[in-house]
Amino acid sequence: MTLFDVYSLYNIEPVAGKGSFVYTADGTEYLDLYGGHAVISIGHAHPRYVKAISDQVSKLGFYSNSVENSLQTTLAEKLGTLTGYPDYQLFLCNSGAEANENAIKLASFTTGKKKVLAFSKAFHGRTSGAVAATDNPAIVSPFNRTANVEFAQFGNIDDVREKLSSGDFCAVIIEGIQGVSGIHEPGDDFLRQLRNITKSQGVVLILDEIQSGTGRTGTYFAHQTSGISPDIITMAKGIGNGFPIGAVLISPELKPVKGMLGTTFGGNHLACAAAIAVADVMAEEKLIENAADTGAYLIGELKKIPALKEVRGRGLMIGVEIEGNASELRKKLLFDHHIFTGGAGAHTVRLLPALCLNKQLADHFLNEFKAAL
Repeated sequence: MTLFDVYSLYNIEPVAGKGSFVYTADGTEYLDLYGGHAVISIGHAHPRYVKAISDQVSKLGFYSNSVENSLQTTLAEKLGTLTGYPDYQLFLCNSGAEANENAIKLASFTTGKKKVLAFSKAFHGRTSGAVAATDNPAIVSPFNRTANVEFAQFGNIDDVREKLSSGDFCAVIIEGIQGVSGIHEPGDDFLRQLRNITKSQGVVLILDEIQSGTGRTGTYFAHQTSGISPDIITMAKGIGNGFPIGAVLISPELKPVKGMLGTTFGGNHLACAAAIAVADVMAEEKLIENAADTGAYLIGELKKIPALKEVRGRGLMIGVEIEGNASELRKKLLFDHHIFTGGAGAHTVRLLPALCLNKQLADHFLNEFKAAL
């Protein structure tokens, strides 16, 4: 049996990690400024995280959701405090795509309607409903294409207002900051207008914070700078620091009934142990504050580099647009300077490091980045 080709692979295999670094078998050290698609939130192999998972698997790795699991309750309480949404319900699943699937399903159940409005350049996942709301025809199969999803121009509130005027929509789904498109912010004023329109139309507002959440932007969720409260928030990636877990946060204004959503592996004992450790470390080590502080410093220094076309983002969710080929620059950074970064289109380098990144490592990156340019 051979492996299915998912991505074009770099000829590098990390076998260990610590903090903001990963290491190959020969001991070569790489600074990780990508965190495996924004997944590594508290750093590689954090001792608190390793102990939590090790201790839990030595006792009980899994049992189904047909029995009580107090770890889920503990996680819900901690996330309620960290996120600032203690009155929301928490549904635990396994991935960001699964979170978005359940969010859309819940919106449709709630309103009795079936159409979803997404945005140009959106990315919401690769499962059936999530990929239908993703603006990338190359990954949407004929089976997934549906008249139930329409796209509005990102940032164009008049386009949103016109489309919702039909009265056919159950939900609007939008990323807190678009990640895969190259780090584009909707803007606080746009989000406030979007919240007002969806409320007036009886449409469920879903904030996809899968990449932009878990403290990455210097607030727990990117949308929180706008002061709005969505009906549903989806999250994944950084919650488990590498252990697969997703979540749906449900406003008390929505009234889902038991059995409407379900999962086998969601909220399992190991996933909860991992997520609890992440929540504890984030609070105790003030990683959200560090993301805001180090991110602002890094963005400010990047903006001083004349050769760059544009620097976008907030906290440690940064898009650096260059004039030339971003893929070639990323290869040079990786192979010549031993720094992992991410891509987004032909000209954008994405930076999504662990939230423990400090200014000393930021300076190291800046020096190497300038040399690579």
